[in-house]
Amino acid sequence: MPAVLAAAALLLTAGCSSDDGAPPEKDAAASSAAAAPSSPSGKAEETPPAKGSVEVVRTVATGLASPWGLAPVGDGDLLVSSRDEATITRIDGKTGKKTELGEVPGVAPDGEGGLLGIALSPDFASDHMIYAYFTSASDNRVVRMLYNERKPAGEQLGAPDTVFRGIPKGTIHNGGRIAFGPDRMLYAGTGESGDTGLSQDKKSLGGKILRMTPDGEPAPGNPFPDSPVYSYGHRNVQGLAWDREQRLFASEFGQNTWDELNAIAPGDNYGWPEAEGHEDEGGFHNPVAQWSTEDASPSGIAYAEGSVWMAGLRGERLWRIPLKGTEASAKPQAFLEEEYGRLRTVVAAGGDRLWLVTSNTDGRGDPKPEDDRVLELRVS
Repeated sequence: MPAVLAAAALLLTAGCSSDDGAPPEKDAAASSAAAAPSSPSGKAEETPPAKGSVEVVRTVATGLASPWGLAPVGDGDLLVSSRDEATITRIDGKTGKKTELGEVPGVAPDGEGGLLGIALSPDFASDHMIYAYFTSASDNRVVRMLYNERKPAGEQLGAPDTVFRGIPKGTIHNGGRIAFGPDRMLYAGTGESGDTGLSQDKKSLGGKILRMTPDGEPAPGNPFPDSPVYSYGHRNVQGLAWDREQRLFASEFGQNTWDELNAIAPGDNYGWPEAEGHEDEGGFHNPVAQWSTEDASPSGIAYAEGSVWMAGLRGERLWRIPLKGTEASAKPQAFLEEEYGRLRTVVAAGGDRLWLVTSNTDGRGDPKPEDDRVLELRVS
């Protein structure tokens, strides 16, 4: 498998909206428009209502330890990764029963690093491959493992096959979200690991969104020749999602001022460290919406009912960002404020439903007896 090496990351001690955020310089949420290309399908797009709603339908599972990634299996069951325990667990979507698949070898949890995002192969029904992004002793990497549910609990994961390596690691800003896009290519959001210079270096894998084949090669059509880099100038990408027109959106931690939701265009520069939030100078791609770090510290995102839904860690709320193309069609709206603590991951569950994962057992939250948990939501 290809081994792509990056420069070693240096840890900075500057303030940051990592998982908890630094005190914001401004506390008014604001939105700003990104460039709005026409619909890829050529069809007129309906604009969602300015105001939406969220209903917690049920608690699917409780008692999860440092959950991070979530992947629906397709029969109503869910796979969830534990950042600190380096395990993957299957949740029965009806009963909430938890079955541990196994521990992923080679994971070296440290700070914000550990076993992070997971994704199922586009051919999961036939190849039974689970992809995972994790922090090792030397780097962040992507592996894939054969899942055999016929084996005993705890022994259902095959040996990791390294698909991609060399992503800079650090105690902070490890990125970690992975997802297969509508094009069946694998996308990975990375962080600059505290070394801000990596984000503008197109030869580095830090502070980027990467796009690769399922085997870890640079994907055909990438903007830079023979490179997995799809976009750059990111600080710490935490969420990836596509709308119904197959446009990619990503959430990102800011430092002291603005967290961002971005519409991702291949080859574009998103500004870090020269720009944080909307910036009219420098030719950077401006965010779709931005928030003070106190209100967001965003993690996972999902698309449903014409809006991007964004989980907030320090903000302890779920944000709805209604869209018209790649612009926010109305002011972002907050839900579940301080009701369930820190929110880590949100995944589309089909139609008007979402899965939402809390993150109170990661060392920065205030866990309640049933934490952490997975919730099922109905949204509009």
